[in-house]
Amino acid sequence: MSPTPDLTQVLAKVPLFRGLSKRQLQGLAATATQRTYAAGDRIVTQGQGGIGLFVILSGSAQAIHTAADGQEIVVNTFGPTDFFGELAMLNDEPRTASVVATADTECLVLTRWEFLGKLETDAEMAVLILQELAKRFQKALGVL
Repeated sequence: MSPTPDLTQVLAKVPLFRGLSKRQLQGLAATATQRTYAAGDRIVTQGQGGIGLFVILSGSAQAIHTAADGQEIVVNTFGPTDFFGELAMLNDEPRTASVVATADTECLVLTRWEFLGKLETDAEMAVLILQELAKRFQKALGVL
């Protein structure tokens, strides 16, 4: 088993949390839980509700969207410090894709209620995270 990483340092490397203070990162780390998935495990399932935001600590995963005709399309791949689940967490809508571990994978999970609670009590954090999300959406739209 690998040693437990300093979660504050890990979160500081996640693009979504770039610019957050050490205090803000420590607050997020204190509410996070770690989960382990074997290669082939579904981390989240398309169409189901989202419990929160996932950050890959180690391993890898793929986001797979299943179209109405049953065709599966890989829409994204994830590795260490990548994150997913931000949309389902913010809008409480069903997942738009499944995420499957492609190797043994360890994730950090920030639950919806804890994360939104942090954003409600720290306006500066909320603004910084929204700015990063806007950059991510602009980049995605530029690819389409």
